[in-house]
Amino acid sequence: MTRLSHGVAMPLKFPSAVAELNLIAILSLLNFGSGYRAALHAANGRGAYDNIRALVLSLYLTSSEEPGPSNLLSAQGMTKITREQIAGLMNVSLHVEAPHPTMPAVTIGQLGGPLLEFVELITSTLQSTGNILVNNGYPDLGSFVMEALEDAKRAGIKKGLPPIAELVVEKTVRAFPAFRDMAEVNGQPVYIFKKALFLVHAIALRFQPSSTDADPSTATSIPIPDTTSLPIFSDNVIPSMLVHFGILDLSSVAFAKLASAFPDPKLIVPTLLSAARSDSKTSVKFEPPEDGPQLSVEESYVLRAAAINACEIIVAAAKEIEVPDDKEKERWLRSITLPEIDGWLWAVAKDRPDYRKLSRYVTKPTIFF
Repeated sequence: MTRLSHGVAMPLKFPSAVAELNLIAILSLLNFGSGYRAALHAANGRGAYDNIRALVLSLYLTSSEEPGPSNLLSAQGMTKITREQIAGLMNVSLHVEAPHPTMPAVTIGQLGGPLLEFVELITSTLQSTGNILVNNGYPDLGSFVMEALEDAKRAGIKKGLPPIAELVVEKTVRAFPAFRDMAEVNGQPVYIFKKALFLVHAIALRFQPSSTDADPSTATSIPIPDTTSLPIFSDNVIPSMLVHFGILDLSSVAFAKLASAFPDPKLIVPTLLSAARSDSKTSVKFEPPEDGPQLSVEESYVLRAAAINACEIIVAAAKEIEVPDDKEKERWLRSITLPEIDGWLWAVAKDRPDYRKLSRYVTKPTIFF
């Protein structure tokens, strides 16, 4: 698996291409929870995305292969899933100890805790999406995505192009509110669609013939969209990293809280841009993360949109750089895509210990990142 693969490959043998497509679609649907990162690390030592990957893997392994309530990744199974099932599969508690109201020496378990809201968001997202699938006659989310890919393929053929990625994104966003990552800020619409973009790019990465993970028996049956022109999949990680690197300047932003949300990047940029120590992964003790600045939904959309724009400027600037004495590097700079920038920023934020310590802003509750 490459650093840019976004962790979509699973160590599983699937009965069909649509079955694997369904798992990737569910992974994309549930690709949120960044606001609970610190609580998840405290609970089981994993971050939000790793917890969601583990959950989707567990959902698959504990399900029957036939459609119906016993298949938790089918449309019917999604409608019936409970928060207790989700919590059990994630190995997190939904209860806290509280004093007994009439017996001071006794404690009782009450529904609550830092991860109750997260588990309930996962449950409601699966249930609502499953209901939409059932009402529209789809056995699972993968079947819907496969239909959208076939439509994108036909549209591409008419234009002499590969399957059109934007069409898959549009159909997914229109069909399911859980993918409808958009807002209005100061009277202007802001469209992010992080999870839908992630889904389309994950399909391209997983099933492209050049992928070392691709199964030739299934890859050939999946229309593979061209995702090289898609924008980044803006969450909380990439905007926060761009602020710390000094690329996003918040000093004069109209939202006062944003202007003071992060420490002054001038103090740390030289260290961040220096090469990582070769022994950094083994010599630095991992410390559980702490929550970064708390931002409102509106502030979050401003920052996420700014990150999208900043990355587009980065790629455009890279294509203009001339390296007369190194034509191979020059060709590489001209070939950089936005999804590659996304993958690198997201991966390095996890891999480099000093980057892992950088604060990432928190917005919750949200089902979009």
